[in-house]
Amino acid sequence: MRTQPESPAATHDAALFIGRFQPLHNGHLALLRQALATAPQVIVVLGSSFQARTPKNPFTWEERAELIRLAVGEADAARIQFLPLRDFYDETRWVAAVKAGVARLLATAEDRKSPSIALIGHFKDATSSYLRRFEPWQLIAAERAPGTPDAKQVRDAFFASADSASDADRNAALGALTAVLPASTLAFLRSWTALPFFAALAGEWTALKRYHEAWSKAPYPPVFVTVDAVVQCADHVLLIRRAHPPGVGLLAVPGGFIEQRETAYQSTLRELTEETHLHLLDTTMQQALKASAVFDHPDRSQRGRTITHAHHFDLGDRELPEVCADDDAQSVAWVPIADLISMEDQFHDDHFHMLDHFLGLTDADQA
Repeated sequence: MRTQPESPAATHDAALFIGRFQPLHNGHLALLRQALATAPQVIVVLGSSFQARTPKNPFTWEERAELIRLAVGEADAARIQFLPLRDFYDETRWVAAVKAGVARLLATAEDRKSPSIALIGHFKDATSSYLRRFEPWQLIAAERAPGTPDAKQVRDAFFASADSASDADRNAALGALTAVLPASTLAFLRSWTALPFFAALAGEWTALKRYHEAWSKAPYPPVFVTVDAVVQCADHVLLIRRAHPPGVGLLAVPGGFIEQRETAYQSTLRELTEETHLHLLDTTMQQALKASAVFDHPDRSQRGRTITHAHHFDLGDRELPEVCADDDAQSVAWVPIADLISMEDQFHDDHFHMLDHFLGLTDADQA
């Protein structure tokens, strides 16, 4: 087994640092260097992994890991292991997955039963409460350095640069980020603008920006209520590909906004029929209804605070009913449930996790 280089001020066997790093900025880098000073080996948990590229999560976990390696240098990069983790939108399950993943990595790297682990974290807001759920690991709460950027501000500046008329103008716009990004991150972003993902995601970002601006004059921050239908039949599930932003071209279960004079169940059936032209008797759908659940994580939708009521229908082993896409969908199809796990990075918002909830696609203790 290769011996890891010791950090001069190491006080723990391993340090843990959790984040999305979309993208890595100087604030992240300062905390990461604190983790490297705390232990000879560092585990970086890369959140929001295995999902489709979006304006909120434009970079894959592999790209983010490489950004970290480049920023810390070769010697420190050799001391870092990465744990990519999906968003479960279930804190208890997510914490269990982090602990299980860390245990796997340390069992490989260390020949000890109970290594001393430090968790380096910053309490940004109420969403950071998860940091307190990792006892007996020692929590080292770090203060945010003055002038530290918010990753959203960096992404906004990045995608806004797409409106620049030329490559030179775009580079100049990105140059404004020099003070808040490691040089390696800035170089990565400049190169990334030449990839096909950039223009598509910049278009999505613009559409979302206009959507949020349209609601900005509301007397209170809006809370949207939607419905979704998970329809299972003969080991298949009914999916659409979205025709409109956000999430153009991504997979989703049929659904939409609830109507004022409908129950959640009634709106679910209406949206299902409108988007897929699945025409079955009311009694058939009532008998097929197996469960319903509310998905209300504050970050589940890029639109904003959106609470959805999902209904799971199982039509049994009958022949797959005919379906046809409407204007809200590019296509509609019955997809084998066995194929869903390999398609995780094609889903809109939390729709893969919605399917996981009803169909049990992933192991509860694995990333």
